[in-house]
Amino acid sequence: MPLGLKARRKNKSRDSSTLVDNEGGPAWRGGSAGAVSPGGGGGGPGLPAPPPHARPKLVFHTQLAHGSPTGRIEGFSNVRELYAKIGEVFGIPASEILFCTLNTHRIDMEKLLGGQIGLEDFIFAHTKGLKKEVDVFKAEDALGLTITDNGAGFAFIKRIKENSIIDRVKVILVGDHIESINGQGVVGCRHYEVAKMLKELPKGQTFTLKLVETTKAFEAIEPRSRGARPGGEAKIGTGRGTLRLRSKGPATVEQLPTEFEEKAIAKVDDLLESYMGIRDTELAATMVEVGKDKKNPDEFAVALDEALGDFAFPDEFVFDIWGAIGDAKKGRL
Repeated sequence: MPLGLKARRKNKSRDSSTLVDNEGGPAWRGGSAGAVSPGGGGGGPGLPAPPPHARPKLVFHTQLAHGSPTGRIEGFSNVRELYAKIGEVFGIPASEILFCTLNTHRIDMEKLLGGQIGLEDFIFAHTKGLKKEVDVFKAEDALGLTITDNGAGFAFIKRIKENSIIDRVKVILVGDHIESINGQGVVGCRHYEVAKMLKELPKGQTFTLKLVETTKAFEAIEPRSRGARPGGEAKIGTGRGTLRLRSKGPATVEQLPTEFEEKAIAKVDDLLESYMGIRDTELAATMVEVGKDKKNPDEFAVALDEALGDFAFPDEFVFDIWGAIGDAKKGRL
């Protein structure tokens, strides 16, 4: 690690190195950046909503994933506004929407809507379905699941590791919303907070999860998937550009990520899962955006603290992120 990195970073009170429900690697952006990324969530209080004239006048097509007519939505700048628009179209409360996928009605975590929507993407909304309560015996430290959130207060399971504790509990599914842990409600919590709570559960004891499945069409009832593959190559959007949603400030229309940005974002997302037990492409994209024009790791660390200081990332993680961005720039990924 270069000299000066620790000295130049702000002193944070929260230790994010404990936030891991890790899957065998070392122990956060989250599914989705503290107050920055609506994909993995945007939990912190944002700026006032931009005036209507400042919002992109783009129209998107949408359906409920379990089946519905096609609706048209426009005039949203963040995930909460998007869910509200979908709710208006289909006559349901926005709080019934767990997450959205792009261009598929299936629970495909590689197509999960994060902070960007391709201008020609079709949005499928997955709504609340069956509720269930499950007892799990924590025989090992690692439970084997990756948590993300929808940017509007719902954390859910993004991936289940094969042969893990959770994999052996067959009623727990990818896409399940975690409503409470041992009676403590987690609605409104960010994914890294939920991952921390699961990590801190004592080994050798049974804990109780209250979960909510997505609503399923009859033909969608099939053996469960383990979710997105680590390091998957899913691309964001299929249109000529993307609408980037932000929890602070108006949405903006941007070009699709460059090859460098795509590779760097994928690598940073892998590092987030390795260190924090979560995946969040929008947080990863924010970190790459912060670091791509910085000249050294000290400068990057200071900029990262200014943009995402609430996460209090450990210095080792920041240095690994800097290395990943550098490798992508030089074509080594």
